Amino acid sequence: MIGNLGLLAARVLIGGGMFAHGAQKRLGWYGGPGREGAAGFMHAIGFRPGDTFGVAASTTEMASGAMIALGLGGPLGPAAMLSTMIVAGTSVHGDKGFFAKDGGWELSGIYGAAAVPFATKGYGPLSLDALFGWEDALHGGVLVGLALTGAVLGGLGVLALRVPPTAPESAPTSS
Repeated sequence: MIGNLGLLAARVLIGGGMFAHGAQKRLGWYGGPGREGAAGFMHAIGFRPGDTFGVAASTTEMASGAMIALGLGGPLGPAAMLSTMIVAGTSVHGDKGFFAKDGGWELSGIYGAAAVPFATKGYGPLSLDALFGWEDALHGGVLVGLALTGAVLGGLGVLALRVPPTAPESAPTSS
């Protein structure tokens, strides 16, 4: 039972943290920039239109975080979180080294790595997947493989859409 409570605590912390991270961008919660600020930032780092990419990133972060915290949807939430962290770790933090204190990819790397065991091993008996009887079906090998492969390819695909960042300019706030 202790292990199940530990897994629940990890899911709530990691999933809740990712949800809050997305809510900062999308809704301006927790001192975040909100939709307009996120759009300007996305534009500045080369994702055009900034609003579209900002909404996509924040919505994916919120949805994946909620799915992990609730233990719902098998590997889909973790795969979505992994994909967004590949994009963030590469486009925002990749050139700043490892440590978060320097703006590095430490946090995106930890979130991305934390997603993998939830995708591969499941959420445990204290989850909505278990409550609905979906745990075994959703965490089978083929679905997990497809979800994680899709996460990596999706992240790389988004990165391929990025244009080289430009010098600071007046970025449009919506598209």
